[in-house]
Amino acid sequence: MKAVILAGGLGTRLRPFTEVIPKPLLPVGEKSVLEIQIERLRKFGFDEIYLATNYKSDYLERFIGDGSHLGVRVQFSRETQPLGTAGPLTLLREKLTEPFLVMNGDILTLADYGKMFQFALDKGALLTIAIKQHITPYAFGDVFFDGDYVTGIEEKPKIIKYILAGIYVMRPEVLELIPPNTYYGMDLLIKDMLARGLPVVKYELHEYWLDIGQPADYQQAQEDARQGRFNV
Repeated sequence: MKAVILAGGLGTRLRPFTEVIPKPLLPVGEKSVLEIQIERLRKFGFDEIYLATNYKSDYLERFIGDGSHLGVRVQFSRETQPLGTAGPLTLLREKLTEPFLVMNGDILTLADYGKMFQFALDKGALLTIAIKQHITPYAFGDVFFDGDYVTGIEEKPKIIKYILAGIYVMRPEVLELIPPNTYYGMDLLIKDMLARGLPVVKYELHEYWLDIGQPADYQQAQEDARQGRFNV
């Protein structure tokens, strides 16, 4: 099975760490983020991996090579201009001729990729998106009232949202909807599909998930690695 890892981001929010090392190669425990991702994908049968690169592409290519030491086949696709999170897929149009998985190169998760992939195949939709519940505690009490009279109060309620988890399953027909040589994100793809009346299916993740976007997130990943969370 085929998977694409979007590994071309600049990692600006993680500077100065990413001034020398591209974010997918940042060490988490004894392995890099990218190695952990590839090993997890391999566990669920994804043995043909495409790395969509831009920033510090040479580092990634030298470090990962052909993927044989990780038990997979790796091919690289290098952008010549920033193409966002969906645009890079157009460079792989001739190779992605069957349903495939796409994931951001800066997330760590214990999601069952095989289960999500089969779910997407069973639904038959062009695009299946992984979502994750995100709970943020509100710092103040919420007051309810009718005119001048208080009707209720909720002390520091939790704000519950569902966020894009950065994992997608696509059918190759989706690639026809992405404009070539254009900066185009997954959010625009979803909006454009909905505007055209094309169904988009959601798959909720309940497993561990972490977006390594901020230094605090990276520190959390290190602590989780020390606890053996990412052992395949």
